[in-house]
Amino acid sequence: MFPVSKGRASRQAHVQIPEGTYEEEHGRRGFFGRSSQLYHLNLPTGWTRVEGPLRPHLFAGARSAPPDLDDPNGGPLKILKNDDTEILISRRRHSMPYIFRNADADEVYFVHRGTGVCETDYGPLNFEPGDYLHFPKGTSYQFQPKTDDNFFLVIRSIHELTWPDRGLMGKHAFIDPMMIESPEPVAHRENGREFELRVLRRGELTKFFYPHHPFDVVGWQGDLSPIRFNVRDLRPVVSARYHMPPTVHATLFSDTCAICTFAPRPLESDPDCEKVPFFHRNVDWDEFIFYHAGEFFSRGGIEPGSMTLHPQGIHHGPQPNARASARNKTETREVAVMVETWNPLRICEEALAIEVPEYATSWSREARASR
Repeated sequence: MFPVSKGRASRQAHVQIPEGTYEEEHGRRGFFGRSSQLYHLNLPTGWTRVEGPLRPHLFAGARSAPPDLDDPNGGPLKILKNDDTEILISRRRHSMPYIFRNADADEVYFVHRGTGVCETDYGPLNFEPGDYLHFPKGTSYQFQPKTDDNFFLVIRSIHELTWPDRGLMGKHAFIDPMMIESPEPVAHRENGREFELRVLRRGELTKFFYPHHPFDVVGWQGDLSPIRFNVRDLRPVVSARYHMPPTVHATLFSDTCAICTFAPRPLESDPDCEKVPFFHRNVDWDEFIFYHAGEFFSRGGIEPGSMTLHPQGIHHGPQPNARASARNKTETREVAVMVETWNPLRICEEALAIEVPEYATSWSREARASR
């Protein structure tokens, strides 16, 4: 296939959208494959009713009560999952009385609220809001919060999470490797009491008990370890004349999962360029977004800690009023975490209690209200 243009269309994608139309991208392989832009007279997300399972979802994370909120021996709350990725919420208030090791998957904790230290077999890592903590598969760790009101987004990936290749932009683009912290070993020389290590393998927990502290490491070397970095140290890639696709914000990725971070950044200055995310009909990836902080310029009415899921096959894009309000803005102050998965995500039963059902038709109501 080769690019063609038919009817009333923009000469360039996402630039000088014909008056009175809405641009929508129909693409494959995320934003890397073949694509076409379609120009609608009406809002692509303007449905008024949905029948069937394929619909967008909003979850009010602030209303969640994971098992680890009050029970130190409890674990996180599963929100979404597929065969290779899980998304969970932890609101751990107390230190873990056990050590945990995931032998099934890499784990990424994003700190929404709270401070403290996470002890690992490599050494301790302090954490604060905006931190990413990445634990490679097989890492042993123990969270010890210093605050009571804590909130962590947890992402588990069976496939190894690694750094994206920045190509011609170079290795310092988006995040400089010098801003990544690895732990300094601190050997625990405790004995004389029992220490519990819980290992998750094939979805089942096995408990191992030691007469000494398992974190007795005095040194380590190599290129595999837990790491920490903060969103304030990200340097987003931007363009004055082109709205960059979400993939440019990729932070960690595997064969079937991509974690992207929307950090504060300047908006496009070219008056002919679209500033808000374009409508798209991505049929190959599910899109999950966790809203951390700031003003979410592509959609109003979203509180921090909220989570949205837009499954493969349906339209997704900004609310109608966002396009108009963005025209005079020069920057966005939002911080959000996006997780895209190749395999469709299933909603866990526990998440239904915090779902906001009216979200599925919220675009059409806002469109009518803006007229």
